[in-house]
Amino acid sequence: MNTYDYETITVDMSDGIAWVTFNRPDQRNAMSPELHAEMEDALDRLEFDDAAKVVVFSGAGGNFSAGQDLKKFFRANEGKPQEQRRAGRIANRWRWERIYSYDKPTIAMVEGYCVGGAFMQLLAADFAIAAEDATFSLAEVNWGIIPGALVAKAVTDTVLFRHALYYCCLGEPFDGKEAEKVGMVNFAVPQSELRAKTIDLAQRLMKKSPATLRATKQCVRHVRTMDYVQAYEYLAAKGVSARVGDKEDSYNSGLQQFLEKSYKPAEGEAFKLKDGAKG
Repeated sequence: MNTYDYETITVDMSDGIAWVTFNRPDQRNAMSPELHAEMEDALDRLEFDDAAKVVVFSGAGGNFSAGQDLKKFFRANEGKPQEQRRAGRIANRWRWERIYSYDKPTIAMVEGYCVGGAFMQLLAADFAIAAEDATFSLAEVNWGIIPGALVAKAVTDTVLFRHALYYCCLGEPFDGKEAEKVGMVNFAVPQSELRAKTIDLAQRLMKKSPATLRATKQCVRHVRTMDYVQAYEYLAAKGVSARVGDKEDSYNSGLQQFLEKSYKPAEGEAFKLKDGAKG
């Protein structure tokens, strides 16, 4: 069994679920350069760890993440352009490119504070469940700066345009119920039910064919920026490529199960096709 030993995050495996937890509770899990580097390493390893079927992101101590650690991420690298660029590159890569195109299903489980830069991993994840009393905040405008990295783009692509403008330009906090209402999370549930609901979603995902699930989420993500002609061509090619290397032969086994379940003839009767032929 693989072991994951880190300073600023923890990785715990349980029944197919990899619980990846931001572990800087004294700083409300604000993200440091060390955390970014450890997250990138963990995601690389988990993608090839057969024990991990679904990856869940959460925060220790009752908070998801307070965004970037301004002191460690920015102040500590002042006058160090190489370090600044390296830290920024790693931070953006795991929070967006890696999670957005991750081979395995990902879930963000949000409680407490989810602030600023933490919106990237929140919105890059495939699914998100929040506690009803969680606090979401895009407060950068209140400090004379714009949302960092890809936050403004991610928010605008996720919710209706008017909602994106409102929360980015007003900087007002909102709770989990509002996050569900505007489409930032799939569900908002009472705090006491948060972990159980997350496990339930993960278990339902694990019942799907991994190859088909991976191809489906890639399709849904990528067609959003295509016109209809491009989407037709992409989806046709994706349907073919998804069957290549699928160890479970999901297409044929799934079709067979569907036919047997849906079209099984009554006992003692021949199965009649629409054209009159007999099966």
